[in-house]
Amino acid sequence: MEKRFGLVIDQERCIGCEACSVACMLENNSCAPLIRVKTENVDQQDTPEGQFPDLKMSFLPLLCNHCSHPPCVDICPREALAKREDGPVVLDDEMCDGCEICIEACPFDAILYNPEKEKAEKCNLCVHRIDRGLEPFCVICCEGQAIHFGDLSDPDSQVSQIVTKKEAVLLKAAEGVEPSVYYCPPQAPRRL
Repeated sequence: MEKRFGLVIDQERCIGCEACSVACMLENNSCAPLIRVKTENVDQQDTPEGQFPDLKMSFLPLLCNHCSHPPCVDICPREALAKREDGPVVLDDEMCDGCEICIEACPFDAILYNPEKEKAEKCNLCVHRIDRGLEPFCVICCEGQAIHFGDLSDPDSQVSQIVTKKEAVLLKAAEGVEPSVYYCPPQAPRRL
């Protein structure tokens, strides 16, 4: 069985610290505003909801969902984007001409335009690390241990077990792109 690498993000454990964003920028030598992993405050509020000690704040790390049927790959006229057999959607920087068509095609707004390079930029799931048997850097640096990496095609893998146990969901599942990033929504207020 072929591997299908992906992520599971446990929103109940995400504390909104943005360590994933910083890790990604460090690992990929980029800087703001070119943030490949953005953490969104779902509640759009600065203070927790509820009464102490049962408080709630929800955060949603957003990145390339490494779709099984990525529209960005299909539409790229230069074939700069490719879907690897093991799951990640990667961008060949040298092939990209900066036409921005892929940016419009991505249902997750996960492809950015780098005006300095005049090219597109996106999360590549740290394939340079995966190819060496390592996890993506955002997974390693997640302070809340909310991001999990593994083989989604293996029912015994940690990520598959979390998807099943926590009833993880896909963002924009109706788009038919079959993302490889699952989210475990928060179940109840957290005790702080």
